[in-house]
Amino acid sequence: MSAMMIIAETLRLILRRFDATDLDGFAALMANPDVMRFSLGAYSREQSLSLLERLIADNDANRPTLYAAMHRADGKLIGYCGFLRQKVGSKDELEIGYRFHPDYWNQGIATEAAMAVRDYAFDRLGLDHLVSFIHPNNHASRRVTEKIGMRLETEITFRGFPTQVFGISRVVQTRN
Repeated sequence: MSAMMIIAETLRLILRRFDATDLDGFAALMANPDVMRFSLGAYSREQSLSLLERLIADNDANRPTLYAAMHRADGKLIGYCGFLRQKVGSKDELEIGYRFHPDYWNQGIATEAAMAVRDYAFDRLGLDHLVSFIHPNNHASRRVTEKIGMRLETEITFRGFPTQVFGISRVVQTRN
């Protein structure tokens, strides 16, 4: 796997750019009603292909986007973690977003991935602030955001759903 494709590595994951060979695994993930419970619903294969094409285009343009989460133990695509461009009021924000197959829930995998993406954003991309949009009933995602240092900043309506916006700012070290 090309080093250019890898965004981050953790103990159990490799986060890399998506490519066209990911369609089957990505479409299966996005078609899972449990995975898509706090979203607009399960995706068809065509909707997954359309999103995958946008993610690949973002990668080709070197824009922060969502990245494939590969399980180190078996090389399997088990989810994604990365960035979505969002608006909070009139402000453009970059959101940390993630989804994982239910077989990998409650194991700290999402937290591990979100920490790696947070650090990538602050250390390599030089970003100053990140958000995560969380449905109020999605307690597991709220725990992930809190574990990576995010705090509730505001509440909005997003795509017709009540949404809690969690945020974190980069700590800038200053010298005296």
